[in-house]
Amino acid sequence: MSGNVIKYEMDNIDTDVIIPGTYLKIHDYNELAKHAMEGLDPDFPSKVKEGDFMVAGKNFGCGSSREHAPIALSTCGIKAVLAVSFARIFYRNSVDGAFLLPIEIDEKTYKSISNNDELKINIDKNEIINISKNETYSMKPFSEIISKIISAGGLFKYKK
Repeated sequence: MSGNVIKYEMDNIDTDVIIPGTYLKIHDYNELAKHAMEGLDPDFPSKVKEGDFMVAGKNFGCGSSREHAPIALSTCGIKAVLAVSFARIFYRNSVDGAFLLPIEIDEKTYKSISNNDELKINIDKNEIINISKNETYSMKPFSEIISKIISAGGLFKYKK
């Protein structure tokens, strides 16, 4: 998979920023996507093209356990979030619902990737290729169970 980067150089981007609580009653995913990242960047939905990647620092998705957060990002067009670390509930909501891929990267990789870089991600090789900079980075491999859930297309399909 390949796409362009939308980078936020900050840690602790919480679920209230990703999708503010006032929108939690929205059940239409397309309407929800219009408010993705509204708490930090109201123009975010207009910046995203289908298949793009978000890059952020540590503890991405902390805060409340709302699955609306990965749904809003995914429906907006984000295919994966690359972060130094994730809040566990956001991570599992992303994987279990097959909304987007939470890819853990090290600090050096985080600093090397810039806004608007074009990346190609090869999950099988645990590799990120920065096409814009002609650089290759490694990503933290998914655990065996997470890999199986991702391959199945989410937890419900995995359990069938």
